[in-house]
Amino acid sequence: MAGTTQYSYKVRDARGKFTEGKVEAVSEAAVAERLRSMGYVPLEVRASNLGMQREIKLGFKKRVKTKDLAVFSRQFATMIDAGLSMLRALTIMADQTENPELRRVLRGVKQDVEAGNSLSAAFAKSPQVFPPLMVSMTRAGEAGGFLDVSMRQIADNFEADVKLRGKIKAALTYPIVVFCLAIVMCIGLLVFVVPVFQGMFIDLGGELPLPTRILVFLSRAMRFLLPVLIVALVVFVWLWRKYGHTPQVRKVVDPLKLRIPVFGNLFQKLALARFARNLGTLLTSGVPILQSLEIVSETTGSVVISRALDEVGQSVRRGESIAGPLADHDVFPSMVVQMIASGEETGAIDQMLNKIAEFYDQEVESTTEALTALIEPLMIAFLGALVGSMIIALYMPIFKVFDLIK
Repeated sequence: MAGTTQYSYKVRDARGKFTEGKVEAVSEAAVAERLRSMGYVPLEVRASNLGMQREIKLGFKKRVKTKDLAVFSRQFATMIDAGLSMLRALTIMADQTENPELRRVLRGVKQDVEAGNSLSAAFAKSPQVFPPLMVSMTRAGEAGGFLDVSMRQIADNFEADVKLRGKIKAALTYPIVVFCLAIVMCIGLLVFVVPVFQGMFIDLGGELPLPTRILVFLSRAMRFLLPVLIVALVVFVWLWRKYGHTPQVRKVVDPLKLRIPVFGNLFQKLALARFARNLGTLLTSGVPILQSLEIVSETTGSVVISRALDEVGQSVRRGESIAGPLADHDVFPSMVVQMIASGEETGAIDQMLNKIAEFYDQEVESTTEALTALIEPLMIAFLGALVGSMIIALYMPIFKVFDLIK
């Protein structure tokens, strides 16, 4: 706010417990008056060193991950269920949370709640930290008087999502590491080993075998290509981090991900599990169907499913079914469409969605285990064939000399 300054304060509540915090106000007197109106005894009020804070914040901020939100939701629900006030629970979480960025945001949330705002409204002020799903479920919990239950459902949802992502990362880590290792070994051979043998080849005379000539050509080209490749890699990583999650890029990348051999099926199951879990959790919490569809469309992580959900939203506005538009998209198997249609008929669509999520959680787990067992020997064979073929190409001229001597 214009004309306001951030102040740090130390207070004592009615039970004699000391509390620290920060608040924006026009003067120290205004801060003290606000604290007294809230039942606190001000002990110290001073202006924060904003210049130093801005200087420190120029560095990299630690991002708030889904796992951090899951831990916060679980602990916050436990405190509320144990009878602690919301402000007391927020104070404890703001002090104990390990992630410094989440700790900073929670202090702001606590100040907003102290000022009379609802918890969901305070969450909504930090969309980069609290996703729409969390905000909507918190609002539903506040309206229905079951905030602790909503927070536990949020924690269950986030924990399941983190577990599923962990399985995908476990399946992808090994092949990526082996592939990068193979590239590094090949570059090392071309840059450092082949030039040594190249001098030997010149002394031997005669025409080199075709594989060896190709290897020598690649070695000469690598001296010029290596700096270009390094610069290109750095530029690509920077561009991807900046623009990789923009709608224009995702419209191209997300459909391609589903067509990747072997892994495309895994990505599809992951997207379906996330879609069913998020929509089922929102409907169980009492969030209206149209708002739930809009939120899930933003949180599935797949443009393909988001497009389908946009059509579903239009269908629901016209008074039609949810399952109908899903059948027109190949990403949704017939089993999913039929289960959702059955849930609509029986009035238990949230239960059906939760069953679909559980099914695809198990499918992702089994597919990941199968892929891990299959990929390990294949990648070892790939690495051996790649490096072995280069070594054979290096020694072929020497074998030819031995044949001539004989």
